[in-house]
Order: sequence, then C-alpha cells, then structure tokens
Amino acid sequence: MSLPSSPVRDEIRAIAPYNAGLTIEEVRRRYAVTEIAKLGSNENPLGPAPALRHLFSDIGELARLYPDPEGRALRVRLALDFAVSADRVVLGNGSEDLIAVLCRTILRPGDVMATLYPSFPLHEDYAVLMGGRVERVAVTADLDVDMEALIAAARRKPRLLMLSNPMNPVGAWLTSSRLAALLSAIDPETVLVVDEAYAEYADGADCPSAVALLEGSDLSWAVLRTFSKAYGLAGLRIGYGIVSDAALTGFLDRSRTPFNTNAIAQAAALVALEDRDHLRRSVELAVGERERLRAALAVLGFRIAPSLGNFLFFGGEEESGALAERLLAKGVIVKPWKQPGFERFLRVSIGAPRENDQFLGALKAVTGR
Repeated sequence: MSLPSSPVRDEIRAIAPYNAGLTIEEVRRRYAVTEIAKLGSNENPLGPAPALRHLFSDIGELARLYPDPEGRALRVRLALDFAVSADRVVLGNGSEDLIAVLCRTILRPGDVMATLYPSFPLHEDYAVLMGGRVERVAVTADLDVDMEALIAAARRKPRLLMLSNPMNPVGAWLTSSRLAALLSAIDPETVLVVDEAYAEYADGADCPSAVALLEGSDLSWAVLRTFSKAYGLAGLRIGYGIVSDAALTGFLDRSRTPFNTNAIAQAAALVALEDRDHLRRSVELAVGERERLRAALAVLGFRIAPSLGNFLFFGGEEESGALAERLLAKGVIVKPWKQPGFERFLRVSIGAPRENDQFLGALKAVTGR
C-alpha cells in the first residue's frame, strides 16, 4: 500500500513556526556573553509570589498522582473573583491552550475568524489549523485600534471574533466606550473571545475586563486570563477562561485534553492569587519602567505604539531581525516581529531596571543613536 504524496495536512503547512524567542542558555552559547537581559517573552522580572518558593518541599504525591481534571479548587477560587459560578470557569495549559480549545470547539472548515492585526500569532494559527479563514483588522497609521474597521468586521458576522485587550504585540486597548460599541455590533451567531493576558497591567486605566459588560448579554463568549505574566508563573503553564454559560464550558471540556493543567500549576496558582501585594509590586514596576523606556525610545527617534501591557512595540527604518541579532550579541533578547507589514517593528518586554538599562545601552551602541 503506497503512502499519500504528503501525509501532512495543508493547514499545518500554512502555519509558520512559532517565534518563541531564544533562551538565555542559547544566547550564552552563541555569543559567549554572561549578562543576559531576556526581554522577548513578556515575563515578570520579579518572578512568582515569594510563598511559592517554600510551597513544594515534597512534590512526590503531586507528581505521582494525576491532577484533578476539573481543577475544582482553583475554579471555585477564580469564580469568587469574577462573581460567577464555578461551572463557568475553564482551565488551560496557559491561556494559549484555551485558544486552541476554543478554535477546535467552534470553528468549521471555511468559517471566518476575525482578529486585530498584528496579532498574537496563535490566534490566527489555531484558526487556520481548523480550516478557518482569518480576517485581519489592522491597526491605524498611529498604531491604535481601528474601531470603524473592527465594528464593520463584527457586523459581517464572523463565526469567531477573537482579540487581545490590551493588544499583543502593539499594546493598544479598547476603552469602556469602545468595548461597548463593539459588543453592540456583534451578532448572537458570533462567538466572542477576549484575550486579557495583560489585563493586570491595565488596572486603573480605562481598559475594562469584558466580563462585566458581557454578563447578561445574549452572546456566547469567553474571556481568557493567564498566570504567566503579572503572576510570574510562565514556566508552570496555567491559564483560565470565564465563559458565558455552563453549557459552553461542557463543550470546551470535551475538546480539551482531560488533564490539561498539572497539579503543581493548580496549587501554585491558588497561592499566587492570595499575594495581592506581590501582584501590585509587579504591576507598579512594569508600569513605571514602561514609561521610562517609552521616553528613552522617543529620544532615540523610534516610533512607539501606545501600550498598557508589560511591553513596548517600537520600530524604525531597519528590518527588525537584523537589529535583534545585533542586540543578541550584546546579551539582549527582544522579539523581532515577523508578521507582514510590521517587519521593522520589535517588541521589548519590560524587565528589571538593570535589564532595561542594558537594553537601552545596547540599542544605542548597535544603532549609533
């Protein structure tokens, strides 16, 4: 029996490899540098809540036994924060896992998934994987959300409308009035997914969580959050979603793998939620350093997008990959953006002051500015 000429689905071939960024170890090996500023993945420089360092004196049973497949304790705790029932909370191996679960559950071949652009690439990739067609709503010339185009896309009744708020990688956001205007344009046949991975950094700004505005609507929706960013648990891979109703949770549970969040991650997330002071310190550091970096980049003449995330999206005349490579030689990891139309932009994460200083010094050195 002969094999097909290609055993790999066309949808897989259409997806570019994910630009995960380099590790500290890779940069050390390649460039023989000792001081590394890892500013490519939007990680929290303060790390997790201090209590986590003493939480797992013995992980024997946590490692030996399968985790609670429903993550009951964590779901109940999160439900309290959002004033919803626990059967409207779903857990994921990071919120990116839930993006895949939602696309598997909702999209059929040929369905349209509309999204802001440039986007978190996995929003598009998982839609394409399911045979969906991606409709991009590009940012305006001043790197803000194009509300007119976004509302027009919503009125075309895509099967799925998925967007980040604040946006990743740009950092722009939907204010209360913008979000309300968008919701009024969405047809009940469209499923809305709002990825709020960076919501904690927008606290205090006019960038509301969509949960409160969506409650009581006749829409099907999911609002995604993560413990990878402000809570400092990126290595444990734990995220969650608040969804419109328990019936949708049930369908998502069928689509996800049964044990998609591990026991250590579930326990760590519960501890992280209790340390509000650590969360506050993490956000204050990021916001303060973000504004310092923004001012410094402006002085150097770069174009900078507005941002409420723990990152800045900036660019100039040079292709970003070449600039990022020269920064690597100085021990600085940033993410050159590769989506068409934005190849001269980079995203830099907000690190600790020392890391940010190293980035600025290296940027000046390799650009001569």
